[in-house]
Amino acid sequence: MTVSIPEPVASFVDRVNDHDEQGFLDAFTPDGVVDDWGREFRGREAIRQWSDVEFIGARGVLDVRSAETTPDGVTVVGDWRSQHANGLSSFAFRVEGDRIARMTIREG
Repeated sequence: MTVSIPEPVASFVDRVNDHDEQGFLDAFTPDGVVDDWGREFRGREAIRQWSDVEFIGARGVLDVRSAETTPDGVTVVGDWRSQHANGLSSFAFRVEGDRIARMTIREG
C-alpha cells in the first residue's frame, strides 16, 4: 500500500529511511524542534546529537501506515524500527515553507 504524504514531509521520510543525516538535518528550519515524547531538542545541533543515538544513528526505518494533513501541518503514523526503539508511532510535523519547524513524536 502506498500512502500519499505531502511535501516536505515525504522527502523527509525518504531521507530518514535512507539514513541521510545531512538531508535529515537540512529538512529542519535553523531553530527547528524535535519533541520526542516530551523531551525537546531545539536547533540543528541539538537535533543532530539526539538523532546520532536515537534516530538516524540508530538506523531507523519508518514504514508509513497513514498520513493526514491537519490545520497545523502533517501527521504521519507508522511502524518505527531501529536499534534504539520500535513500535507504532505518530509523527506530527509543523511546516514553515519548505522546512520542518517542529516534529512531535508520540505513540501511534
